[in-house]
Amino acid sequence: MKNIIPAILIIGIVAISCGKKKDSDIIPAVFINNTTVEETISALCDSFPDHAQRIEKGVKQIAGLWQEADGSTEEFKSFCIDSFLGDTAELHTVFLKLERNFEVLYGGINQMVIGLMEPLHLDMGELLPVDEMFGAYSPGAHLSDDFFANKIAFFTALNFPAYTLAEKKQLGENWSEQEWAYARMGDLFTQRVPASLIQAASVATTNADTYISQYNIMMGNLVNQDNEKLFPADMKLISHWGLRDELKSNYNTDRGLEKQQMIYTVMLHIINQSIPKDVINNNNLIWNPEDNTVYKDGAVFTSEREADQRYRHLLNVFKAMKDMDVYNPVYPTYIQRAFDGSMELSLDETEKLFIDYISSPVMKDVAAIITSRLGRNLQPFDIWYDGFKSRSSINEEELSAVTRKRFPDAPAFAKELPIILVKLGWDKNTAEWIASKITVDASRGAGHAWGAEGKTFNARLRTRIGSDGMDYKGYNIAIHEFGHCVEQTITLHNVPYYMLRGVPNTAFTEAVAFLFQAKDLELLGVNINTEKEELEALAALDNCWSVYEIMGVSLVDQRVWKWMYENPEATPEQLKDAVTDIAIVVWNEYYAPVFGVKDSPILAIYSHMIDAPLYLSNYPIGHLIEFQIESYIEGKNIASEITRMFSQGRLIPQIWMKRAVGSEISAKPSIDAAAEAVEFINKTKIAKL
Repeated sequence: MKNIIPAILIIGIVAISCGKKKDSDIIPAVFINNTTVEETISALCDSFPDHAQRIEKGVKQIAGLWQEADGSTEEFKSFCIDSFLGDTAELHTVFLKLERNFEVLYGGINQMVIGLMEPLHLDMGELLPVDEMFGAYSPGAHLSDDFFANKIAFFTALNFPAYTLAEKKQLGENWSEQEWAYARMGDLFTQRVPASLIQAASVATTNADTYISQYNIMMGNLVNQDNEKLFPADMKLISHWGLRDELKSNYNTDRGLEKQQMIYTVMLHIINQSIPKDVINNNNLIWNPEDNTVYKDGAVFTSEREADQRYRHLLNVFKAMKDMDVYNPVYPTYIQRAFDGSMELSLDETEKLFIDYISSPVMKDVAAIITSRLGRNLQPFDIWYDGFKSRSSINEEELSAVTRKRFPDAPAFAKELPIILVKLGWDKNTAEWIASKITVDASRGAGHAWGAEGKTFNARLRTRIGSDGMDYKGYNIAIHEFGHCVEQTITLHNVPYYMLRGVPNTAFTEAVAFLFQAKDLELLGVNINTEKEELEALAALDNCWSVYEIMGVSLVDQRVWKWMYENPEATPEQLKDAVTDIAIVVWNEYYAPVFGVKDSPILAIYSHMIDAPLYLSNYPIGHLIEFQIESYIEGKNIASEITRMFSQGRLIPQIWMKRAVGSEISAKPSIDAAAEAVEFINKTKIAKL
């Protein structure tokens, strides 16, 4: 589940590094002319010759942000000359004051947003329109405008200018912690988006998130062609996470294949928008997904299809992000902002990494093992095959009985947090301190983690907890989100400067979450009777197959955004057709040769595509990072290594990885481990599910 990172839309200051663009590429009109810029640089360099590079970068940066309403060209020049700090000691003193004040603001605004969105995220009774109105409100939407109006933004950018990603790659290897902190301060003010557009983006993403969080299928009301119900009467699954996880859990159950095929059919209806709108989140109707017939009180009930609502929300999010493009001369598309700016890995670099990975010959070898284990040909939903996990041989209902008894409510799970941390290697005092910085809530949706943004506040861990307690799915998600919260706590409290809080990009926090989640049974105290070598082989295959799946989903997400930029006036129906076509193309190129099945659109089911724009690529990168980190810390103390690595601060991804594990992000360790695992499995003839 995604780690909620609200700063971009809620606070209104988007941290994006600069990139060199030709004048013809800069869409917004530049009020400050080149003559004024050069005169200002020259005057400052005469006074402070030792700071020539910083002067040039700072003056040029704020010249691109200065508007006529901010003052005349002479006022611009005077502001720069009066505001530039040439004394190194004074510069650092001011830096500390700035980051202290930013923490007060960011932390406080973040808490306001958390409070306003609680009715949407937590089960606090019936949702009313007023809840959505307040949830969509962004308290920090005007903060950026205010900082430009009172010149704080100009003062900050002048003295702490931004560095391009290329410059960070070139210079960052030798930067001190202080220089990195200064560079991150420089990332704060590289764009000037009107508050109205920030607010509009907040509304679009909040509406999409609410749509997704309320998208439940009443599994107990599904029937097959023989009018049989295959699922428990009270089973309610959110799309796509709940449906996917239920599908995964049925590899070792009675009539499991039939249940999986029914879930797959439901997913196709959601993707194609042929799902009857009245069966969504409605417990009063019976639905046969195979022939798409709805019944009420034993009679056929006429229900219109959902009418492309899924894609309407995606379009709304796209348009809200695209409306900001003109105010981003550095990265003038949301795609560039998401990759070059936010991930600090380019789209081309990421796409190539994904294609190289999913094209690896080892995928066919892994698929052959899965086919042998299942005793049947693969079907498209086997992209979620879960049989390599050690828990696959354990009945999930038995696990749910354990988790429900141990965790009847949120406080019970919160009480367990320090115990879990001690099991992972933290000492008792540190474990209790970290746990004290995390608040556990019962989630209305599938679950998420939300960082604190300020040291006086707590991170939030949310997962679903039913009236009869936390089932195994909820526990598994909770352990994943706990990993996020531990990372959020370490990277807020243990880093040398507040401006270095967090991780290089969200893939890194996913890595910690995956590390935690992989140990869920061990932390639960469930004994796994598997030899170490076999366990390692299965883990490698599980990682390989999981990455294979999510990379395909991510490629679909990337190509859908490219298509929307090429077709900005598309209708929801046209977007639906495009998404389906793109998903089929990706499937046929990289999955059909492995599965032996063509034309499946299943890679388009992910809810993240709708409510978390271009977030999905973080997951496969996170898997690769997690595998590299896990391989590195094998035999070492997990707690010590996680603390060491994540106390570095927010460097760019490749430098962070080199300092953490000695090498840049790479798919090779995962592919090599999978190839070795295939050889081990085939040699030892381990064929059990």
